[in-house]
Amino acid sequence: MRSFYLKRIVSMLITIILITTLTFTMMHSIPGGPFTRERPVPDEIMRALNAKYNLDDPLPIQYLNYMKGLVTFDLGPSYSKIGTSVNDLIESGFPASAKIGLIASALIVAIGIPLGVISALKQNSPLDYFVMFLATIGITVPSFVIATVIIYIFAGKLGWIPSFGLDGWRSYIGPVIALAGYSLSFVTRLTRSSMLEVLRQDYITTARANGIKEFTVIMKHAVRNALIPVVTYVGPMIAAILTGSFVIEKIFAIPGIGRHFVESVSNRDYTTIMGITVFYAVFYLIMIFIVDVAYAFIDPRIKLKGDK
Repeated sequence: MRSFYLKRIVSMLITIILITTLTFTMMHSIPGGPFTRERPVPDEIMRALNAKYNLDDPLPIQYLNYMKGLVTFDLGPSYSKIGTSVNDLIESGFPASAKIGLIASALIVAIGIPLGVISALKQNSPLDYFVMFLATIGITVPSFVIATVIIYIFAGKLGWIPSFGLDGWRSYIGPVIALAGYSLSFVTRLTRSSMLEVLRQDYITTARANGIKEFTVIMKHAVRNALIPVVTYVGPMIAAILTGSFVIEKIFAIPGIGRHFVESVSNRDYTTIMGITVFYAVFYLIMIFIVDVAYAFIDPRIKLKGDK
């Protein structure tokens, strides 16, 4: 058990270092800089700005300085928002992204898994065809198209929900539906296919032949094992949703972490791009780690390396 945890933590640290190094290299390989504008900035001002933020140092020195700050959880100042640090941007933007993400994730799990199970139990029935039809639409239609339709019909034409911001519970409806559309459909289809595969296994037939109640067979044996591939997807999905959808937050003008990232890319704000990327990577790796540990609780046959 301890060996498993130690190896995973070491691999996470190595992954974060590689992601940081790759992002740093890519940022500094792009022509221009964070203070490059359409209207040229005087050379004196440019030199002063570069000196203030140590951008005139050699790249290896800049990289080492950034890594030193990363160790102390200091992601540096924002180049586009003067007087604001990247930590402040993440601290101010993450709550909005997390609220929408938590609601969307709860909606995906609470609706997607039961729909998939019911669809598998009612295979080739009208209900099954209807659920799979909706799931197929949810997968094929991009989230920004769903968001645009919601704004046009329910915000613009009907006026039922606000078209931007997070002012009141109605303002969560649009971004949550747009954010959850694809993953809800995918979880439904994944749960159905996994459930159908499990129902064909010999141990399910044996359990039924031994007279075990059908409800117990489905819930204790079938659903529990069918959830393994679903958990594999849901863990990283939650990390992605909680850290914000860049497109959805931009469309609905939500002041979340995704919006800050989009603005930082257009402004070539190196530190903000790197800070949000590292934050997302850490969150993503943590969720994958939780998924690995959850396997052992979902299926007792799966043991963490080192267990006896």
